[in-house]
Amino acid sequence: MSDANTGSVTPATSGVLLVLAHPALERSRANRTLAKAAKSLSGVTFKDLYETYPDFVVDIETEQAALVAHDVVALQFPLFWYSTPSLLKEWLDIVWLHGFAYGDGAEALKGKKLFVACTTGGTAKAYHAHGYNRFSMDEFLRPLEQTAHLCGMDWETPFVVHGASVKDDAALKAEAERYKARVASLLPTRAEAKG
Repeated sequence: MSDANTGSVTPATSGVLLVLAHPALERSRANRTLAKAAKSLSGVTFKDLYETYPDFVVDIETEQAALVAHDVVALQFPLFWYSTPSLLKEWLDIVWLHGFAYGDGAEALKGKKLFVACTTGGTAKAYHAHGYNRFSMDEFLRPLEQTAHLCGMDWETPFVVHGASVKDDAALKAEAERYKARVASLLPTRAEAKG
């Protein structure tokens, strides 16, 4: 499990590695609420990248060990300029290396699941060909889907909360329960965990 104050991780031998990337989590109602719900599940290891690496100096070996130790990698973030926050992109760039995550003989992530949970400021109607943002969320998340494919991972249907900044407390609570159930569904069953 993890220390919620530092974001540090004690790797599990299976389960979900939930990697949160929000540069101002203290100001985020939605991502804080979602993270709290998911962290309450047994089998979820939580890592807050901005808390763990405020200087952007990522410990590659520690991060690779955490990836290897989990069956599911979950990335939670707010959509920033139609992409991930910068530290999550940096984490992917320097941790998911050739020879480790992909390439000849790279099997560290093969067969694992990649799950994305993100929040948007815009409504669901804004994310389609005739909407304000011109593209669907599936299209904006395509680079992560391709990353999963390249690494031999199974791409899970993303979890998206639209209009996160304007949801009231009751709506956010409902989204958090929906998220908790979705993350729980990704945890290996007892039979799978025993091998």
